[in-house]
Amino acid sequence: MAEIIIVPSKAEAGALVADEIVRLIRATPDAVLGLATGSTPVPVYEALRSRLEGVDVSRVRGFALDEYVGIDPAHPESYRSVITREVVEPLGLTPELIHTPNGALEGIEHAGEDYEEAILAAGGIDLQILGIGTSGHIGFNEPGSSFASHTRVKTLIEQTRKDNSIYFDSIDDVPMHCITQGLGTILRARHLVLLAFGEGKAAAVAGAVEGPVTASLPGSAIQLHPHATVVVDEAAASQLASADYYRYALANKPAWQGI
Repeated sequence: MAEIIIVPSKAEAGALVADEIVRLIRATPDAVLGLATGSTPVPVYEALRSRLEGVDVSRVRGFALDEYVGIDPAHPESYRSVITREVVEPLGLTPELIHTPNGALEGIEHAGEDYEEAILAAGGIDLQILGIGTSGHIGFNEPGSSFASHTRVKTLIEQTRKDNSIYFDSIDDVPMHCITQGLGTILRARHLVLLAFGEGKAAAVAGAVEGPVTASLPGSAIQLHPHATVVVDEAAASQLASADYYRYALANKPAWQGI
């Protein structure tokens, strides 16, 4: 099963994951990161800013999880813009080495295959950062997504569009379609790190790590991965039946194992 780490705050979660990313980059200067967007991974990116001082990140490569279909890449809420603003520029990454799926309408029929080929050509993703939606989705893999799925175009459910409307003027401005890494694509990454904060994510977290593996809750796919780490605050951990065990296991874990 995944390793579950319960921390007191978002800041501590961000620091924990940032330290692991720094270790990875020091060991593998051309490491490939899987980059998530939204509010959940922000503490990780913020913690990385100070930890990367003196670390050569010029060769670090990255692949975003998803992008809206039909959105102008220059739109402030396109994931190309978000990744540039929140990750590439603050961390000093090389822009040409950081990729997002191509959500342009022209060529959308083969954009998923193109992205899969680019990830494979890079040698695969070393560490994939993930959030989880209230519906249990990871990336934009909504309930019902195949565990074998690759990067493809998906229709966003109303709940996801409602959740994402906080970044737009209204829900009507949230695109109806997206292009997202599939669950099969995500499961190919060598290390999955899923973060979740707040009581609103508690049910999704409990279902993903302690419930049955089911396409009805895409986040449960992490149970199939040999190296998955789930980092949550107390509120997001509030529905975990084995929370005391997770705390005990972490307290007695050999320091050399990392996360």
